[in-house]
Amino acid sequence: MSLLLRWTFCLLICSVAPIVAAARPNILLVLADDLGYSDLGCYGSEIATPHLDALAAGGLRFTQFYNSGRCWPTRGSLLTGYYAQQIRRDQVPGVPSGSRGTRPAWAPLLPVLLQPAGYRSYHSGKWHIDSMPIACGFDRSYYLKDQGRFFNPLVHYEDDVKLPAVPKGTSFYGTTAIADHAIASLKQHAKEHPDAPFFQYLAFTAPHFPLHALPEDIAKYRARYRSGWEQIRAERFAKQQQLGFPAVALSDVERTLGPPYPFPKAMETLGDGEVNLPLPWHALTDEQRAFQANKMAVHAAMIDRIDQELGRVLDQIRSMDAFEETLILFLSDNGASAEIMVRADGHDPQAAPGSADSYLCLGPGWSTVSNTPFRRHKTWVHEGGIATPLIAHWPQGIADRGALRHTPGHVIDIAATLLQLAEIEASPTSRAAAAPSPPGKSLLPLFSQDQSLDRECLWWSHEGNRGLRQGDLKVVAAGKAGAWELYNLADDRSEQHDLADRQPADLKRLVALWESKDREFSKTARQPQ
Repeated sequence: MSLLLRWTFCLLICSVAPIVAAARPNILLVLADDLGYSDLGCYGSEIATPHLDALAAGGLRFTQFYNSGRCWPTRGSLLTGYYAQQIRRDQVPGVPSGSRGTRPAWAPLLPVLLQPAGYRSYHSGKWHIDSMPIACGFDRSYYLKDQGRFFNPLVHYEDDVKLPAVPKGTSFYGTTAIADHAIASLKQHAKEHPDAPFFQYLAFTAPHFPLHALPEDIAKYRARYRSGWEQIRAERFAKQQQLGFPAVALSDVERTLGPPYPFPKAMETLGDGEVNLPLPWHALTDEQRAFQANKMAVHAAMIDRIDQELGRVLDQIRSMDAFEETLILFLSDNGASAEIMVRADGHDPQAAPGSADSYLCLGPGWSTVSNTPFRRHKTWVHEGGIATPLIAHWPQGIADRGALRHTPGHVIDIAATLLQLAEIEASPTSRAAAAPSPPGKSLLPLFSQDQSLDRECLWWSHEGNRGLRQGDLKVVAAGKAGAWELYNLADDRSEQHDLADRQPADLKRLVALWESKDREFSKTARQPQ
């Protein structure tokens, strides 16, 4: 979309209050990739995340916030405020859609919508949205497309211009490079645009596979996970209770549920230490226990490094005297992943775990731990696949510091929140004819106190996995042929007691609502641009 078209679009859809830069906070939106609900210290983890823990202590933690269960649907929803199917960023039958789908013209990204309020927008890290960052309204961008090589990416871009490949053996590390660009963008902003608010979208590629981490970070955790996944999961669950999280039963481990996609050749390449089921730790061989403990050490190291690099970005914001007036949001694009595969440069069994020549994935044993206390993993829309941490920190706008918020929310709410924050109201009467009203709700009321948001439901669909939540009731089905299940999340958020047979009227009503929304969103996706 050209710059002229972006501005024309904003003039069509946005009714903008008079711009007063001081009244509009800066925004730092941080997205992790494949990070599980319990992977942060402030959500129950043993992993060192002091900077994120400090943001939580000075802000809010949301206990019932949701993503879309997969990378590209979440990112499309996050930056537009629509469900991914509405904007063709998840599969809609009969429409070019999914991970290669192109958004309709009426669904621009947040930088375009924020421009009339004077925001400068910066992107650093993963993209996984259609088009390119600068073409979508960002003023600066570092796009790390090659996610299979944390140490030597072959494909990455600066300001939509392809950069040379990074050879092996340099000091490059993806998480650090992403933070470096964010810091450079903010420094330039402070120098050239000191009176304008900024929107920094910081999209880390970690801890997505391959499990690649710096040796000094891995060393911190080398012995930590030898006690096994049952023990670590129990410790995380106990810590969540100590932190005041809602009373939730620890879900049963689904011992026969492995990765969502089979890659049998990968299992051969990875060797006898790999297992593709969350078997009891005591049932593993010594070789398997050592292999699995090493994998989790690398996963932990990747998250530790996210926190370290985020700390440098926060220091840059403090050096600009902007920390008090910056809203910081941190979340993950889906639950932790049970996938096991080998891609990119392959896996050398003799290479050190976490090094450039290795290619390891977390797998279902440890992703069950990362998603504590919930069921299932990335791609499913049971709670383990869609529940994300959400930390909100804003000294000038959040007084109830260190509190928990239990009101359900969804990534579709982020755009609505930021637009209200920027004092931009999209007028339904002035929208393009094809544009539906965005389904997201602003979270700003929750910054003051926990309260219900006026919404009909929350909805999910991905690769046949289906779900809908209305109030405390949730229907969910695994796969196109999967039977619908019904849960009351008020007392069974870990989805252990299926009420489908006992409450058939509720099941029928909610399934009908899911189907109605599916038809509505598919119809929207099929409309001409």
